[in-house]
Amino acid sequence: MSKADEPRVNGEISSASIRLVDQNGGMVGVVSAAEGMRLAEQAGLDLVEISPGASPPVCKILDYGKYKYEIQKKQHEARKKQKVIQIKEIKLRPTIDKHDLDIKMRNVLGFLEEGDKVRITLRFRGREMDHQEIGMQILDRVQEALKDHCKIEQSPRIEGRQVVMTVGPK
Repeated sequence: MSKADEPRVNGEISSASIRLVDQNGGMVGVVSAAEGMRLAEQAGLDLVEISPGASPPVCKILDYGKYKYEIQKKQHEARKKQKVIQIKEIKLRPTIDKHDLDIKMRNVLGFLEEGDKVRITLRFRGREMDHQEIGMQILDRVQEALKDHCKIEQSPRIEGRQVVMTVGPK
């Protein structure tokens, strides 16, 4: 957290009047900043500007060190819960056997359950390019197998010697 992101504390509060909340969470009301400082000193705590955009700004009497620690903990929890979406790739060939295709589809479903996107690449070699309809039939079977489990983000399209399709979790 940089200095600009941190709330103003004690003497840094520049407003003439503030809306004050005491250490127990009770609303004191609108008072002068000096009065708020005096009450915070009496309690042995800090006066922290919680909501600077409000009119008048909302300030609370609390232990600033503890407040910073709580914010840091919340940010750490939020980062821990974030899921980085990866793009996994499954490579197919036009001559793939039905059972091999079933195993590949099982892998795709596993990736989708983890929340990842999957790029399905069907590569042609040599004279297989003359029979692209076979490759398209395989990708149609793939789409049929996955239609209930994912959304197709990029329908099959030919890129040179391969056909690429991208699917993502629902």
